[in-house]
Amino acid sequence: MGPLFSAGILIAVVVFQATVVLSSFPATLHLERGIPASYKLRLSQLKERDRVRHSRMLQSSGGGVVDFPVQGTFDPFLVGLYYTRLQLGSPPRDFYVQIDTGSDVLWVSCGSCNGCPVSSGLHIPLNFFDPGSSTTASLLYCSDQRCSLGLQSSDSVCAAQNNQCGYTFQYGDGSGTSGYYVSDLFHFDTILGGSVMNNSSAPIVFGCSTLQTGDLTKPDRAVDGIFGFGQQAMSVISQLASQGITPRVFSHCLKGDDSGGGILVLGEIVEPNIVYTPLVPSQPHYNLNLQSISVNGQTLAIDPSVFASSSNQGTIIDSGTTLAYLAEAAYDPFMSAITSNVSPSVSPYLSKGNQCYLTSASINDVFPQVSLNFAGGTSMILSPQDYLIQQSSINGAALWCIGFQKIQGQTITILGDLVLKDKIFVYDIAGQRIGWANYDCSMSVNVSTAMNTGKSEYVNPGTLINNGSPKNMPHKLIPFLLRVLLLSCYLFL
Repeated sequence: MGPLFSAGILIAVVVFQATVVLSSFPATLHLERGIPASYKLRLSQLKERDRVRHSRMLQSSGGGVVDFPVQGTFDPFLVGLYYTRLQLGSPPRDFYVQIDTGSDVLWVSCGSCNGCPVSSGLHIPLNFFDPGSSTTASLLYCSDQRCSLGLQSSDSVCAAQNNQCGYTFQYGDGSGTSGYYVSDLFHFDTILGGSVMNNSSAPIVFGCSTLQTGDLTKPDRAVDGIFGFGQQAMSVISQLASQGITPRVFSHCLKGDDSGGGILVLGEIVEPNIVYTPLVPSQPHYNLNLQSISVNGQTLAIDPSVFASSSNQGTIIDSGTTLAYLAEAAYDPFMSAITSNVSPSVSPYLSKGNQCYLTSASINDVFPQVSLNFAGGTSMILSPQDYLIQQSSINGAALWCIGFQKIQGQTITILGDLVLKDKIFVYDIAGQRIGWANYDCSMSVNVSTAMNTGKSEYVNPGTLINNGSPKNMPHKLIPFLLRVLLLSCYLFL
């Protein structure tokens, strides 16, 4: 399930570049100053010096945690999506793609594409993948078992005239894409045994888009494609897991401030406060069993059947959706409870049909806490920042609007980036559960790289901090914190 309305895509790629190799450790260490004490280097020169040194220390390897940088922000008035950068083909080429847990397939724009944007208001370079220019690319045909797996999940179609494996996707906002599948190398950095290794690669199948429609054609927030993180066989996470490269689990922590960014890893973030709830079985998306909603500690009078899961209803976790959407029968009780529990100092205000509020106070002091209550006694606590969006100011007072929207005539609830931000989310596909915890996503995290050995290794992926407004400049990849042998090294990319 892709973005609803003008949902933005923000994909973070976190790149780690440092390893330490221990062998024949000497009894005496002789340290020499590489730069004279009297010599002053600019910070940019020091960053470049470290980058070159770290790159020399890297070794190729398979297995471990795959780590991506993240850029973008949930705020629809800034970017409205999270995206990441990845590399495909030989030689490798960069592609910026939306991070979307509501769909399965990775696809990028290809040459001779009809409707594909050629520039982006995000100030990122857009590329077109050309299978003929990659020495390792090959087309996927209907006889290929991987195409057959896609047919089972409706992620692929077969063209009788040329026996070519293709696809057609329609997203929730009415946009769509179609094209054909190719197999080529996917390049990535891995974290294994406390070391960071680049230049790793694996063959994967991904989509080559030859047609885009709707919002996908608009250049203001254009990216090269969509990175589906679903649990079906055609997703990259499933493909890498089937090759024994990564576990069938991934995690993200999306920053909610204006600078955006965050953490995205193919591995399990380990944090003591994470709580888990089971995935609803036999569903195409990440469906959870939402049982009730509480506002200010009071459970709302909503028929539990409103949240029941089936093929066309239920509660879905979707990073490709910017805001959040409630089933129609749950929306009005939710709105009434918020309005009746705000401080008397808050003035209700209707803005373009949206329920908003004017206040000069901190919203944490005047708006109620919301709890989404799931199966197994697990709750997701939402602060006012998780359901409100600041739209503007009027006469010195901030105008805050409800970010939850109503889905007319449907019994589906979608938790998008508005809710997902400022939290760790773990998608444990192998264990068929999803976990979360409130977290400062500018901090480093521990990631378990346990595969089939039962052994866990813990590393600290760095975070990508965006420097500057997304309207005026590209998001910068700034530092990660990586702990190596009791030393903390900042890696500036």
